[in-house]
Amino acid sequence: MEIDQTRAPIYEALEKFREMRVVPFDVPGHKHGKGNPELTAFLGEKCVGVDVNSMKPLDNLCHPVSVIREAEILAADAFGAKHAFLMVGGTTSSVQSMVLSCCKQGDKIILPRNVHRSVINSLVLCGAVPVYVNPDVDRRLGISLGMSRGHVKKAIEENPDAVAVLVNNPTYYGICSDLRAIVKMAHDAGMLCLADEAHGTHFYFGENMPVSAMRAGADMAAVSMHKSGGSLTQSSLLLIGDNVNERHVRQIINLTQTTSGSYLLMSSLDISRRNLALRGKEVFRKVVEMAEYAREEINAVGGYYAYGRELINGDSIFDFDPTKLSVHTRDIGLAGIEVYDILRDEYDIQIEFGDIGNILAYLSIGDRMQELERLVSALAEIRRRYKKDPDGLLSQEYIDPEVVCSPQEAFYSKKKSIPINESSGFVCSEFVMCYPPGIPILAPGERITQDIINYIQYAKAKGCSMTGSEDPDINNINVLV
Repeated sequence: MEIDQTRAPIYEALEKFREMRVVPFDVPGHKHGKGNPELTAFLGEKCVGVDVNSMKPLDNLCHPVSVIREAEILAADAFGAKHAFLMVGGTTSSVQSMVLSCCKQGDKIILPRNVHRSVINSLVLCGAVPVYVNPDVDRRLGISLGMSRGHVKKAIEENPDAVAVLVNNPTYYGICSDLRAIVKMAHDAGMLCLADEAHGTHFYFGENMPVSAMRAGADMAAVSMHKSGGSLTQSSLLLIGDNVNERHVRQIINLTQTTSGSYLLMSSLDISRRNLALRGKEVFRKVVEMAEYAREEINAVGGYYAYGRELINGDSIFDFDPTKLSVHTRDIGLAGIEVYDILRDEYDIQIEFGDIGNILAYLSIGDRMQELERLVSALAEIRRRYKKDPDGLLSQEYIDPEVVCSPQEAFYSKKKSIPINESSGFVCSEFVMCYPPGIPILAPGERITQDIINYIQYAKAKGCSMTGSEDPDINNINVLV
């Protein structure tokens, strides 16, 4: 087909379908909204009218041959990939399909420990064994950084039988590893290189951005279009390069992804890709300008540290995402989660997340300068009203884990529930994490230490939203018997 980025094939097909006034004797049961008037009133007739099932004029996500296939080809062209898959299970499904496409039971995969839970969930599903490259840590900020080249080289040399290396590009905080160098090391060792680009959609379209996975030569990348790309929540892309078999990946995707792909999500991917292909460069230039302005203003307030490219050290912080507004709060005597809660509860400002020392305001194509000014003035007021002595605040965000067994083995093994205060020395069989960002404090197969228990209790006391364990209050924890 001719590549024409002004087209949006799925959207065009849905518009044509709407004009046909088809009588529905298929699913979904709301029948273009007529069967659920409250839902129709809430979402609108146009929305529920295109919440339809797969049919010949609209193609089928499991085996696309027409409009969905055309949308995939356009997405691949826009992102510089050999092929792009439209994903409707969030970037979690993209990450899982990426890992499951190259790992089977017993295979080793080299990855940083500060990965999203979806990566470790993938290991629970396929039985692969993680070889962690523990990231460097910025002691002042208390955050984990990227993977250093030396640590990756050592992991590859010590595990020549590993099948892949996975890299965050970028981390939640905006920090990038030297992706080109890691891709080369992986390929030289006969391994694939996978990238979790949940927070890197704009790398493909903005100017002076960190290198994107496809441009760096990575083999697969999971891209959250719904984060900085403007599509609907739960829509994502999985990109592949020349070394990966498209048909095999499609089969892997179809193991877990729904057979009832949402046309609302797919059309949002289609329209958003078109928008970024045509206007992305200009849009993300404005986003960067807003982020730089906010950094300067927040740092001028005093007490906070809105960090940026000055952190770059050429290795574990090889580059920095200029759109990320990451702010260290500990020096004003408040944990990040406390600032997060105050912003929401008292100023009606919802930021992306707060952890024990930092907050992240996520900037993308929908932000406006006047809203950023409101955020800056709120932070200044919070400092004036709530500033206190930071003594006694925890500063360490990352604790190196000891991996005792594979996530799959731990998750499915015989287990018992014990009080978390009595769990030091036991091996965890479930996840414990603050969400967001969804990076596990504990993952199945890791030994529990007193430092980890102290961190969990501290995060709970500060108001972090703790998830992952069977006990929602995390007073008890499941451990191997």
